[in-house]
Order: sequence, then structure tokens, then C-alpha cells
Amino acid sequence: MTALTLVLSACAGSVGGEDSAGGGDGYAANASQEEIDAALEDLDPVTLTFQPSAASESSIQSPSGTEFAKALEEKSDGKIKVDVVWGQAIAGYDEVHDALADGRVDLAYTLPVYDPAEFPAANALGDALAGVSPSPFVGEMIANATAADVSWGTPAIVEEYESKGLTPLVPVVASGGYYSVCGEKGVSKSDWQGRQVRIASKTQGETIDSIGASPVSIAYPETYEALQRGTVDCTLAQLVPSAEGGIFEVAPNVGYMTETSFPRSPGAMVAGSKFEQLPLAYQQLVFDSYAEYFQGQMMTTIGGNAEGIKQAKAAGGEIEQFPTSLQQEIEQINKANKKEVAQSGIIGEDIAERVDASAEKWAKKAEELGFSDSGKTANFDEWYDEGTDFTPLAEAVYEDVLVEHRPN
Repeated sequence: MTALTLVLSACAGSVGGEDSAGGGDGYAANASQEEIDAALEDLDPVTLTFQPSAASESSIQSPSGTEFAKALEEKSDGKIKVDVVWGQAIAGYDEVHDALADGRVDLAYTLPVYDPAEFPAANALGDALAGVSPSPFVGEMIANATAADVSWGTPAIVEEYESKGLTPLVPVVASGGYYSVCGEKGVSKSDWQGRQVRIASKTQGETIDSIGASPVSIAYPETYEALQRGTVDCTLAQLVPSAEGGIFEVAPNVGYMTETSFPRSPGAMVAGSKFEQLPLAYQQLVFDSYAEYFQGQMMTTIGGNAEGIKQAKAAGGEIEQFPTSLQQEIEQINKANKKEVAQSGIIGEDIAERVDASAEKWAKKAEELGFSDSGKTANFDEWYDEGTDFTPLAEAVYEDVLVEHRPN
């Protein structure tokens, strides 16, 4: 096997070196731990710099980083050391793809939605995911399984990363669903007239505009102050970052849907330019740890939904369901947007059909595995089980989608 030269950069440990190159024997998919140990036995230790989404290890979002990092270290028997860098301390979301390309970061959760010009295909899939089940529990599992499934099956999305020297581990992560989070109560059509609403994407802005409100594009870190000062009345937001950012202190009223959903802002799990210089067995171990990553991501997203609703209630807010008539109107807007995505051809004219088929497949699989909603979104904080094991669905996604893309 080709040994890997470990180079520690000034800012953090990094894999590879100028003269190193990936190689060596790998191991088969679904290998036993003994077979993995044998494949790694003669390899030199490495350190991987990993930027997850969370601000700190103690944050609500930390499982999306800690579960993945722990799996890499445990499965490699400590040969892979993961240097977890919290709070995007090396590179913010607007710079992280460059940091992956130049070797400052080796693994990262990224937000292609921040750079739609560079990642038009990934963002198009985020738009096409509008309408996928809005349930705060099973719906999140379905959306993220569908995003992984469809993104791996869309060459244009994969190419957006590979053209920059990057390796996608999950080309599109659906992350969490979007809710309205407002200072004032009310989610009827009349309530939205004239409201200033912070949005996360162009398509969300078009949706908000269509129901009579005015979309405002501001950076997420500025949202708390904008709501506090009344610069905006509401934000379309995922609940977990809202809980982490204290948003419910100034905007405690949450609106949710049951029949459709807002367009999503796509994330991604990406490996940097030095990934391919790793020995093959290390590459495979990173890729094969998808189930643990999915577990952590669902602990973050779904657990964050429960925590967000809990915080909103504690702040005196109302958890309100959008009227059926308004949901139907938003669904028509979603269909028009998806038709526009299809007509653009950027990810195929059949994208709506592919998303629908995938969502149906993973909804059926989730049901077969025993996952179900036990109540309404308004009391999700009461019926969510924090000990839920999401790995059975993750393993099904790996077998059905990811395994054919593993390094070899």
C-alpha cells in the first residue's frame, strides 16, 4: 500500500502532501470491522480537518458533526484523527468551497445556496424539492433521502463539485424544512399582506411575493437584529438554526404547513482536493460512514424542530397551521417553479417526476421501517423521541444509492 505523508498546516491538520497520492488496496462494501482493520493495518495515521454546520460542540446542531467524526475515528481505530473546527472558523460558507479546494479544510458541510451562480444545478434541485412532505419528523427523513437519491442520479450536480477539484459525499443535503417565524401572530392570506419577510433563496422570495408579502434578502446573522428592530416582520427559516440563534425571543410565532412545503436551501457534504490523495481504504471509510452522518444530521434537524417549537411556546408564541386554501395556493406556485426548473433543462426535463418518484419510494421505505408521525407539528416537542435511531433508513439509502458511487 502507498503510505500517506501527513502534513499539518498552520491552521489545522490536513491530509496529503505534494508527493503523496491515493492508492493501496481498499475493502469491499459492507465489510466487517475485522476486514476494515486489515485494510488499514499498514497505513500511516492521518488528520482530517472537518467543518460541520454547528457553532460549537455544545450547540443544538452539533450531532451533525460529532456523530460523523466519532464514526471515522472509531472505525479506523484512531488512525483517522478528526480535527473538528466549529463555527466556520477557517472559512465561512461564502469561502468554504475555496478552502476545500486549496486544502485548508478537508471535509465540510457547505451551502451551495450561498453561491447559485457556481452551483446552479444543486440550487435547482433545492427548488424542485418544494412540496416534499412538510412533516417535522418523517418528512425530514424523506426529504433528505430524496435529496441524496436524486442528486447522485444527476450528473450535472456532481460535476459542479468535481469541476472544482472537490469530491461530493452527499451532493445535496435537504437539511431542514422551512417555517414562517414572525413577531406577530397570524398565517392567513390577509395576515401576509405588506409583511416584510426575510428569505433564503430567490425562489422563496418569489413565493412570498406571490402571497402578498415583500421578500427581503439579508444575511442570516443579521436576522435577529432585523426582527428585533422591526426591519423585517418575519423570516422563512429552519427551526434548528432559529433555536440556536435565539430567534424566538424576538419572533415567537411559527407557521407550518401540512399539504405542501416551501422550497429548500440545499446543503452538501463535501471532501476537499486532497481527498483523492488518501489511501483508497481511508477514502472508502469516509464515504461508508454515511449512516452515521445521516444519524447526526437527523438528530440535528429533527431534534432542532422539536427544540424550536418548545422555545417558541416558552416565548409565548403560537404554533399555527397555514389555512388549506393558502397551502393550495403555495402548492400551485411550487408547481409553476418546478415546471420552470424542468424547462430550463439544467437538471433534466423530468426532474419533477424523478423527485416525486423518489419521495414516494422513501416514504414507503420509512413506513416499512416503522417510522411514523405520532402527532401534529404544533405539539412535536411533546411526542418526539430523542432516542430515535435513524440508521435503518440511512443504511437503506446507502445500499440503494450511495454504494455504487463509493471510491474504488
